[in-house]
Amino acid sequence: MTRTWQNPLRDERDKRLPTIAGPCGLVIFGVTGDLSRKKLMPAIYDLANRGLLPPGFSLVGFARRDWADEDFGQVVHDAVKEHARTPFRQEVWDRLAEGCRFVQGSFDDDEAFDNLVKTVRDLDQVRGTAGNHAFYLSIPPAAFSKVIQQLARTGLAEPTDHEWRRVVIEKPFGHDLTSAKQLNKMVNEIFPEESVFRIDHYLGKETVQNILALRFANQLFEPIWNGNYVDHVQITMAEDIGLGGRAGYYDGIGAARDVIQNHLLQLLALVAMEEPVSFAPQAVRAEKAKILAATSPVGPFSETTARGQYTGGWQGGQKVPGLLQEGGFAKDSITETFAAIELAVETRRWAGVPFYLRTGKRLGRRVTEIAVVFKRAPHLPFDATSTEELGQNALVFRVQPDEGVTMRFGSKVPGSTMEVRDVNMDFSYGHSFTESSPEAYERLILDVLLGEPSLFPKNDEVELSWQILDPILKAWRSSGKPEPYQAGTWGPGSADKMLTRAGRHWRRP
Repeated sequence: MTRTWQNPLRDERDKRLPTIAGPCGLVIFGVTGDLSRKKLMPAIYDLANRGLLPPGFSLVGFARRDWADEDFGQVVHDAVKEHARTPFRQEVWDRLAEGCRFVQGSFDDDEAFDNLVKTVRDLDQVRGTAGNHAFYLSIPPAAFSKVIQQLARTGLAEPTDHEWRRVVIEKPFGHDLTSAKQLNKMVNEIFPEESVFRIDHYLGKETVQNILALRFANQLFEPIWNGNYVDHVQITMAEDIGLGGRAGYYDGIGAARDVIQNHLLQLLALVAMEEPVSFAPQAVRAEKAKILAATSPVGPFSETTARGQYTGGWQGGQKVPGLLQEGGFAKDSITETFAAIELAVETRRWAGVPFYLRTGKRLGRRVTEIAVVFKRAPHLPFDATSTEELGQNALVFRVQPDEGVTMRFGSKVPGSTMEVRDVNMDFSYGHSFTESSPEAYERLILDVLLGEPSLFPKNDEVELSWQILDPILKAWRSSGKPEPYQAGTWGPGSADKMLTRAGRHWRRP
């Protein structure tokens, strides 16, 4: 009787050892785009640099450019040198470069996809990728169907025994509920749901995952994480950049579809979900889906939503144009660059607690945060001496740029009187850990190669998100146009009125 050898130093209870991807390769469609150059290729190098990819890992680029493998290798090299998080090491690069291949062609070019089949099979032999391949669709949504049909035609979507094939799809996943359902149906006809990875890069951020750790690894927060103590929740994603050069993607899409439907609703689900029975993918996704199913927009939308479009102004000491002066946008475009909505989560835990979501371009600064704002103490013997700044307790998750958590509470000011004002207790990732946080795409690409789907929304989550947003978009289509707001400010006046009506105000991040 033969016994398999086991490494005595590798105990399955030891959580410190990283999980390394097995033999596999990645094919990137749209490899010449900004996302691929600035995020995907550097993330792949960083994973290799951290020893998390197999030695024979292969990277195949597919695009219209007439490049040889060497040209593609040089593009990857330049992208890595410019954008990688970890230091450049020649020996790591040399090993990665050996597995780089390029296939030239368009998405409706049968011959190009036949060449892709040959390339993938050659890599199985030469690099030992063992028939395991992921296909990353870093392409416009209109091309999803064409590429997936080509993968089906050539047999690339169909694994044989002991192989896997996975598809990675970038947002936006549809533009409304109907289109999302059609896209889900088309994708699932070829790739089973467990092989579909819909990328929401926010879910790869350390701070976002820390929401679950903070909530469920600590007894401190659970008793107060409900409508008895929480007054409201604000989720903000603000950017200080404009949309110059992005008209082709953004015009007609707008801020609500671009950010609220995916990023912000996923953040809401993580804040509001019940504790899963385990952190197995099915359990986490089930709890998120329950919350999204219980979430609905609050009306009337003329009072509980706001949308805006930035005009020219000054930002960061520079004069910047308004949206209608940006290249590619029609002079009468009604695409919103700011959106704010109020949602209700109809569960026992969150009954009566409004969730306010907002996002915008050309706002005061680049910041993403989740603020859980608590009710005021019912009896304040300090009213006569409290400062004007004494507000409500808040727990703030800073997702970017300075990842961490802030707790705001009242404290006595040193002196002879009982004067109370707000202070902050701050936890910062940069100061608390010696290890720097990996980029979101590092975590997500590795999870794809490992077949770990916890951080990827399922089709029911996508459809539920559109179900929440669709009534608001429908109301906006029939009610005028976005309200102008000056670049460098925090959005239109209607957004402030949204909260003022309820006796609240937006946090200034």
